[in-house]
Amino acid sequence: VQLQASGGGLVQAGGSLRLSCAASGRTFVSYAMGWFRQAPGKEREFVAAVSVSGIRMDYGDSVKGRFTISRDNAKNMGNLQMNSLKPEDTAVYYCATAPWLSRVLREYAYWGQGTLVTVSS
Repeated sequence: VQLQASGGGLVQAGGSLRLSCAASGRTFVSYAMGWFRQAPGKEREFVAAVSVSGIRMDYGDSVKGRFTISRDNAKNMGNLQMNSLKPEDTAVYYCATAPWLSRVLREYAYWGQGTLVTVSS
């Protein structure tokens, strides 16, 4: 599976952005999909994940209630809707796939190139 993340940019605090993850290959529908982020000088952290079917979701505590993950298997696409953005959400955001719904970074084998989100105060 090849993944390409897009949709990042500069937004003011309180604003919204929608990230997309385009997947190539028929096997996308066999994997759970997740989003991680990495801020400068920090470790990559879990943001959200969605199951193969798109029915089950999981969110990191810092984004719960503000971010919504979704997927469209017919289009081989995943999305991350980010609302009420805060300066601390500033990071490079990566989409990735794993065999099952997981928060564990090492369980994700395929990664996109990342898209930068900058939230100004």
